[in-house]
Amino acid sequence: MKASQFFISTLKEAPADAEIVSHKLMMRAGLIKRLGAGIYNYMPMGLRVIRKVENIIREEMNRAGAVELLMPVVQPAELWQETGRFDKMGPELLRVKDRHERDFIIQPTSEEVVTDIARQELRSYRQLPKNFYHIQTKFRDERRPRFGVMRGREFTMKDAYSFDRDAEAAGRSYDLMYAAYRKIFDRLGLQYRAVAADTGAIGGDRSHEFQVIAETGEDAIVYCPTSDYAANIELAEALPLLAQRAAPAQAMQKTPTPGKATCEDVAELLKLPLAQTVKSLVLATDEKTAAGDVTKSTVWLLLVRGDHALNEVKAGKVPGLKEGYRFATVAEIEEHFGCKPGYLGPIGLKKPVKVVADRTVANMSDFVCGANEADFHLTGVNWGRDLPEPDLVADIRNVVEGDPSPDGQGVLAIQRGIEVGHVFYLGTKYSKAMNATYLDENGKPQLMEMGCYGIGVTRILGAAIEQTHDERGIVWPDAIAPFTVVLCPIGYDRSAEVKAAADQLHDDLLAAGIDVMLDDRGERPGAMFADWELIGVPHRVVISDRGLKEGQLEYQGRRDAAATKLAPGEVLQHVRVRLGLAS
Repeated sequence: MKASQFFISTLKEAPADAEIVSHKLMMRAGLIKRLGAGIYNYMPMGLRVIRKVENIIREEMNRAGAVELLMPVVQPAELWQETGRFDKMGPELLRVKDRHERDFIIQPTSEEVVTDIARQELRSYRQLPKNFYHIQTKFRDERRPRFGVMRGREFTMKDAYSFDRDAEAAGRSYDLMYAAYRKIFDRLGLQYRAVAADTGAIGGDRSHEFQVIAETGEDAIVYCPTSDYAANIELAEALPLLAQRAAPAQAMQKTPTPGKATCEDVAELLKLPLAQTVKSLVLATDEKTAAGDVTKSTVWLLLVRGDHALNEVKAGKVPGLKEGYRFATVAEIEEHFGCKPGYLGPIGLKKPVKVVADRTVANMSDFVCGANEADFHLTGVNWGRDLPEPDLVADIRNVVEGDPSPDGQGVLAIQRGIEVGHVFYLGTKYSKAMNATYLDENGKPQLMEMGCYGIGVTRILGAAIEQTHDERGIVWPDAIAPFTVVLCPIGYDRSAEVKAAADQLHDDLLAAGIDVMLDDRGERPGAMFADWELIGVPHRVVISDRGLKEGQLEYQGRRDAAATKLAPGEVLQHVRVRLGLAS
């Protein structure tokens, strides 16, 4: 490929609305152009990266036995009404009507459509297992699209769906996809972690996220450096930091804490470790009629150590809170505690509440908590002596660095990541709702067991850039760079020798199956180098009259600090070695 035949559109400055590194660099490098809020044109340079990502995904999915099809972007609402998601999904689901006033949706995912295919086409156990996938445009009507392709409204995703006879077979399909995903992300050349994850709104009970490691990532990844343990922070188990409860050593006292409404302020005032304080969080659950009217509300007091944070996902798994909870209103808090937030605690309640203590709090003694009176806290508080044992003890906090690893193999560390892939075991959530059955050996209908497996194709571009960039621009991994090698001839339009050498090397690289770009635009060297460093092509060869007279060309990898001088006949083999292609 020659630059004069391609389309290159770089910018010296990013648009003002570009917020994060990947957004800025994708705009500056001419990979994307904004069309509307969260909607982008993928320009030729960006599309080349997308196609390379898609090819790797497609090859590994096919190798794992998945079968490609293509499901439509626009889907009938009836299918989504069968599963209840037409109403439950909320405003992120873009709903439209056709000219006949029939309801349709713009797909954010395709569980309903693929389950409809399965219930029509997979009639017998002999047809199972089966895994269908497609690479297709998705749309989610984000309230506040931002960060370029990282949180856009329109995006490309690979989603796959497995159908099996039973849970055991579904587990094998899950493991097969998990292994395929590892191969995909290995081939993409990105540093990533596969972490155990909460299944969230999509359902199921087995789940892993594939997180690209990046300091700017939105997600916190918990892992043990000395073992294979890894989970996202919503799921990572927090073990009790106290093996057992010590005997009381202090008397409980009501202590003035004027104007000190946080655990941090109270600990500083009383000159106590923050870890000796207990934080109170008040939730509520509602019992409702079929019409949605609230008939009864229950108030819950959740207690975590002062230096810890409540994990709302874990709280949602506590018996009694599983069906859904909300944060209590100020009126409910005053009714039950007789005090406004800031000085709340489990002693001296006006009305009974359900008390849930985190595992660590349940083993604390002589702790500090709110006195349910403004400007006062209680010190020297002990379970059993000063207040009843909690109604429930549960893991309800976020882990922190240095916590013991749940596998007993060391301590936990935390790093940031960007979720680019997710695998779920769904069970029969969708097959039951849509009556997707097959006939077993005895001719009896059985529900199919399902799994679903997604990769954010366009999001991978942003994640890769967030992980690998420098002050000059993008640094693409070899496998997904828009071009693998760029030839930068100095004076291509003025020197017959430079032109001949550049054309010959271009043809040699192309014949060797290497994706090469020859910059024949006649740009000044500084401008030419800056363009390709911004775009992030990982390998560059400079051809000049001076170098040719000395019998040398200059090779430089995008990460290399300096160029390497090579004879013209050595360049192809050197590039092959750098790409791992040499035998």
